[in-house]
Amino acid sequence: MLNKILFIDDDPITLMLFRKVVEKASFASKIDVAKNGTEAVNYFKELSENEKIINLPELIFLDLNMPVMGGWEFLDRFSSYEFVQKFSSIKVIVLSSTIDPYDIDKSKTYPMVLDFLSKPITVEILNYISTII
Repeated sequence: MLNKILFIDDDPITLMLFRKVVEKASFASKIDVAKNGTEAVNYFKELSENEKIINLPELIFLDLNMPVMGGWEFLDRFSSYEFVQKFSSIKVIVLSSTIDPYDIDKSKTYPMVLDFLSKPITVEILNYISTII
């Protein structure tokens, strides 16, 4: 079981279902949430301001299509030196409603992305993720 994960998605129904599936699968003790990439960037900026960076999320679940700052823009920011030097151990699972081959290929260009999976998340998907992290 992971200690903490970060779920970045703007849809409250998706979040509710995600919480239920994570709980059912006993996948993580705590779920932090950001409604878009900007909130997620600010979340990590806040964490990095602490002298001791502790209790980091071990995994990020990232939606691609969100208002304000989408998933691709978040990955670009999270790939920058500012974040990589402090958060390189955190891996990302990209979640999308559509499986576009271009998006799958693009996600592979980011070293922190473990996989590109389709929504909705299921217990089986979480079991699979457990084997690759």
